[in-house]
Amino acid sequence: MTIHLPDAHGAPRAYEPRTEHLAPAPGAPFTSRTVFAAAHVVADPYADVTPDSPAAVDWDATLAFRRHLWSHGLGVAEAMDTAQRGMGLDWAGAAELIRRSAAEARAVGGRIACGVGTDQLTGPASLAGVRAAYEEQLALVEDSGAQAILMASRALAATAKGPEDYLRVYGHLLRQAADPVILHWLGPMFDPALEGYWGSPGLDAATDTFLQVVAAHPDKVDGIKVSLLDARREVGLRRRLPKGVRCYTGDDFHYPELIAGDEHGFSHALLGVFDPLGPLAARAVRVLDTGDTDGFRALLDPTVELSRHLFQAPTRFYKTGVVFLAWLAGHQTHFTMVGGLQSARSLPHLARAYELADRLGLFPDPKRAEERMRTLLSLYGVTA
Repeated sequence: MTIHLPDAHGAPRAYEPRTEHLAPAPGAPFTSRTVFAAAHVVADPYADVTPDSPAAVDWDATLAFRRHLWSHGLGVAEAMDTAQRGMGLDWAGAAELIRRSAAEARAVGGRIACGVGTDQLTGPASLAGVRAAYEEQLALVEDSGAQAILMASRALAATAKGPEDYLRVYGHLLRQAADPVILHWLGPMFDPALEGYWGSPGLDAATDTFLQVVAAHPDKVDGIKVSLLDARREVGLRRRLPKGVRCYTGDDFHYPELIAGDEHGFSHALLGVFDPLGPLAARAVRVLDTGDTDGFRALLDPTVELSRHLFQAPTRFYKTGVVFLAWLAGHQTHFTMVGGLQSARSLPHLARAYELADRLGLFPDPKRAEERMRTLLSLYGVTA
């Protein structure tokens, strides 16, 4: 049946939902790329909370979604930006998420890496305070048995006086890390508080400092995760990495070309968009494992329009579209988010996300997705 979706101006337009999905099945482990999906958290819709309250998480549904990703061979990047870290999920909630997800990963044999930050700091901090906060979180992640991802720190961005402070803090952390970590550079389009990270307003100088950190401790850096939405810069950066240090793309605009690579190398992946794209992305990577780059691109290139839509400015609100698609796909029973972030995108934005995802065949039950879309439309007073 035709459904009428509001366009960007609120005018209704007819759309004919598909009736079958692509049904990618779980398969063998990946051989050519290491791939993480940064996973969202499922809120408890029955909790009596406000947007300012500590996050109320539905742990059963949250862990079930991670089992879904692991079943398709994807690693889980836990307690990251996609999990609303610092946007509804505080450190206490993130710590519990890390402990629970790491235990679940051990139980099912899933790969997991977890975010290490400084978000327990709630006010001005010294460099020593930033180091101590990082150390506390690093210890928890290592004790859980997960790989550590050293995330960019709002507190460090506010405290550091220049590149030397970044070199000192990161050098201190890498020297004491038990195992190689992933270094994460999150651009200000994802978090405005990270403007000027690595101590320089210009990206060229910031890149040089970032690479200094890596070059000084190559044995403690498994890889770097770059989320700048700049494919040219990522390619240039990965060509300058020491041998054996990986580049994990976090570019939700250019991921097919970056993962496919060129004659000089390629990027692995740690992507928020692989939360909704999980099964399809896994299918594409298995095609790439056979050496069929064209087949890989044929599967993944059509997903870029959806990703660019979800991550359009203000980019930090992409989580709303990710959770919305998880609801439509049946991975959770409601469209509620910690911090009340389900209100961060407009109805026309969500309607377009539904249409693009449906065209890709992302919904295991297209009829259920259509019915849920109609329910949302009715809540807004729209007759579909």
